Amino acid sequence: MDGKTMETHYRELTEKEICRGLFRQFIRRQIVVECWRRENEKWVIRDDPFIDDWSESDYEFLVTCLKNTIATGGFVYGFFCNGILKGFTSVEKALFGTAEKYLDLTSLHVSQDMRGKGIGKILFHEAGRWAKEHGAEKLYISAHSAVETQAFYKAMGCVEAKEYNQQHVEAEPYDCQLECQL
Repeated sequence: MDGKTMETHYRELTEKEICRGLFRQFIRRQIVVECWRRENEKWVIRDDPFIDDWSESDYEFLVTCLKNTIATGGFVYGFFCNGILKGFTSVEKALFGTAEKYLDLTSLHVSQDMRGKGIGKILFHEAGRWAKEHGAEKLYISAHSAVETQAFYKAMGCVEAKEYNQQHVEAEPYDCQLECQL
């Protein structure tokens, strides 16, 4: 930011306000150097440098997904700085797993220019609070395998999922499948 006072707040988002324009100043960019990989039934860190960023079609898909989350009874919660969305999380409404104890944390992102300020932690806790209020015992997270991303989730109390969601595994084979007890 430019040194001016920042007005910040968190709130639940509505389906009507979710559009491409909401993300006009959101910076997804993440420079990744090392990732966790499963090799011979063990987790190891490997060099796998790349830049993760969203294309225009990725943003369009995100808008569709978040609108669907709300339309189907799920939760979308955001962090705003000076009226601009700079972080968000989403949780799907449908319980799943053999004992139907999981709710799916489908997104948690903080804009590159706002990372390291505790915003992700607050978003994660709000997602967990909502999930628990809606009958979940655990949050399920199919999370980016970047070392920094995994360190965040570990700090939040996440561990490797006891039960993998095969749809997530197939969609993102390099993601780490995690769970967090609520």
